[in-house]
Amino acid sequence: MSTVYLVGAGPGDPGLITVRARDLIERADVLVYDYLANKEFLAWAPDGCEKIYVGKKGGDHTLSQEGINELLVDKALEEEGRVIVRLKGGDPYVFGRGAEEAEELVESGVAFEVVPGVTSAVAGPTYAGIPITHRSFASSVTFVTGHEDPTKDESAHNWKALATSGSTLVFFMGVKNLPNIAASLMEHGMDPQTPAALVHWGTTCRQRSFVSSLDSIAEEAVALGYKAPSLIVVGEVCALKDELDWFEMKPLLGATVAVTRAREQASGLVEKLRELGACTLEFPTIAIQPLEDTSQAEAEIARVFEYQWLVFTSVNGVKQFFNVLDKMDLDARVLAQAKVAAIGPATAQALRCRGVRPDFVPEKYVAEHVVEGMKKLGVKGRRILIPRARVAREVLPEQLSEAGAEVTILPMYDTVLSGNDPEEMTGPLERGEVDYITFTSSSTVENFFTLVDPELLKKHRDGVRLAAIGPVTAETLASFGFTADLQPEDYTIPGLVDALLAAYSA
Repeated sequence: MSTVYLVGAGPGDPGLITVRARDLIERADVLVYDYLANKEFLAWAPDGCEKIYVGKKGGDHTLSQEGINELLVDKALEEEGRVIVRLKGGDPYVFGRGAEEAEELVESGVAFEVVPGVTSAVAGPTYAGIPITHRSFASSVTFVTGHEDPTKDESAHNWKALATSGSTLVFFMGVKNLPNIAASLMEHGMDPQTPAALVHWGTTCRQRSFVSSLDSIAEEAVALGYKAPSLIVVGEVCALKDELDWFEMKPLLGATVAVTRAREQASGLVEKLRELGACTLEFPTIAIQPLEDTSQAEAEIARVFEYQWLVFTSVNGVKQFFNVLDKMDLDARVLAQAKVAAIGPATAQALRCRGVRPDFVPEKYVAEHVVEGMKKLGVKGRRILIPRARVAREVLPEQLSEAGAEVTILPMYDTVLSGNDPEEMTGPLERGEVDYITFTSSSTVENFFTLVDPELLKKHRDGVRLAAIGPVTAETLASFGFTADLQPEDYTIPGLVDALLAAYSA
């Protein structure tokens, strides 16, 4: 029998999803997800997984709740032995209507499990610096749905009990009804000066929040443009926000940074940007493709003892070189007779991770500085092997040859145009959702403009800043008619991040 898993996706921060939830997504045959489930989770699903969006946003329902219930049953009965994941924002049973879905599954004889998730009622206020309980202010907390029709004859809530309980009150889905919620609490005895807060898109890079008083919060929410999804928190604990706020102190919070480097390389940059609070738009323009035929690489490695220098120009070159070594049942000991150069700290670190300490790392991480440094070490008459991409800048081998070295280029991989849908970038550009686009090589620039019309970027240029990792990449941008707004002095990923920090803080 197929099993339906009702899975809590947590409040939005990918780091707050449970290990069990991720495991199930990675095994899913069918993934049914809603509006509040982080889209990043979809990338964890295996190839061939059927992904079905059933989100509900501000009254706009892709599918009714009854329709969702029927869909889950139908998918479970279509075929035996499948994993059907129903991914729900927050926790399935905390105002998530997960119980209704479970009841439908029971009635239809479908096996199911429930995977709890971190509820936004706890996580959202926490990320906004508001503890929902505190020994000095509140010893209890009440979760309340704010999604009531204010025109109906009688509320389902006991407003007097809520107003006089002394509990912290957390209202879900209540922004539209905020004036009615505040008025009802005050009418039933709550002090109008009670601190109250709104937390919008809590735990995500889009989070913002503010604290007001109960009698003013509705008016301020309108003035500040707060909309769903936002939590309402009412209680003395809200007064602690200024003291305990931490997440909204992140220096890149609210900035959207597009990352164009290959997905295999992007993780470090994306992770650092997210740690600093940025929204990241992953739009890899290149893909790394190992060579199917490694016979040339194997032949050169078999006589690597004939070379005095090996020059690695990228992490990919290191990775593919050692993949071939492994295929040949060899290891780093074959490099014992040669000296090794690495362009850039990331390449050097990739070598160290494989037991090889580079003999030379240039101060500036471009080919010209490699040649200058190696000349001082003596390359005339030396045999040099450069494992690299099949197509790359020829400056390094040409200048080393001019310096008297005998240079052999060893193709290890291809950089090819990614299979990305251009809409993944053009859509956000058109909607004004991109603040920075980062380019980490000339090939990322060239492939970006193969996927995205340069005229579209020019149309939105006033709102988008372009960051190039170094002068060569900046020159390639210039060839398309664009000037790099940011360029670090240190041509590295950490240098690029520092340049973004400086620009955004300014």
